[in-house]
Amino acid sequence: MRFLFALLGLIIVGGGAFYVLTSPSMLDASSLPSHEPDLSNGELYFHAGGCASCHAAPGQKGCDDPTLVRPEEMSGGRCLKTPFGTFNVPNISPDEEDGIGGWSDLDFVNAMARGVSPDGAHYYPAFPYTSYQRMKITDLIDLKAYIDQLPKVKSDVPNHELALPFQLRRGLGLWKFLYLDEKPFEPDTSQSGDVIRGAYLTQGPGHCGECHTPRNLIGGLIRSKAYSGAKAAEGEGFVPNITPHADGIKDWSKEDIAEALKSGFTPSFDTLGGTMTEVQKNMSKLTDADRLAIGAYLKSVAPHPNSNKGSASE
Repeated sequence: MRFLFALLGLIIVGGGAFYVLTSPSMLDASSLPSHEPDLSNGELYFHAGGCASCHAAPGQKGCDDPTLVRPEEMSGGRCLKTPFGTFNVPNISPDEEDGIGGWSDLDFVNAMARGVSPDGAHYYPAFPYTSYQRMKITDLIDLKAYIDQLPKVKSDVPNHELALPFQLRRGLGLWKFLYLDEKPFEPDTSQSGDVIRGAYLTQGPGHCGECHTPRNLIGGLIRSKAYSGAKAAEGEGFVPNITPHADGIKDWSKEDIAEALKSGFTPSFDTLGGTMTEVQKNMSKLTDADRLAIGAYLKSVAPHPNSNKGSASE
């Protein structure tokens, strides 16, 4: 009998600990500054964040077709096929029923910076909120204002297709405990202004590390190997090393990086391919100064040997 009571006690304590550790962490209204939205700034971060690449309607060949039918319509419908299952990308158009038209600024900021839906459910980290948490709240408010003036689109996006235990969203609270630190961008004041700007764009809205940094078995970024390349999250292949190592982009100047982001051409006159094609289209809409800042930052990061089997030129 004592054993049963002890076991029951452990279950209660364990359940309580699980409940506390997995509870969503959310910002409250007092966290939002008084701010008049700037649509041009919101548009910049819309492109820097590659919103259309995931949320616009996919091509006609199926949900995993990387081409976009109507890049200005955020109807969702793409599917991301990963080792954890298939994630179906949601509608983020300003439609009140199928999209995010009914969301407040606070709802949007909590989704982007905390990975929590308006009804308090955890979002899966296929949505790169571990990077978006670095963004300034004013930039997030501007981004929402820009999305709010895009076309309203109706769509019926299916639920994610995940196996157990990944269907249990509550458990994502434990994953967030490990990989979501809830810290805003922290500039390295020893660096120049362009490197700091590039770091913000790369670490935050650009979420470059989400693809170019290797992950562990539970999908957490191995930050000690940041930007050293990784296995592609979808399908076969590898994402290249973009550190200033011989395995990466050591021979590229910041101007070379900026030009590749603008035109799609590498210093060897090759073209960027794969999923980077859509990323480059987005980055081509930034200013020359911002692309140079990204280049300056990438040239400043720690060099690492390949964590993949490819190279920067592939």
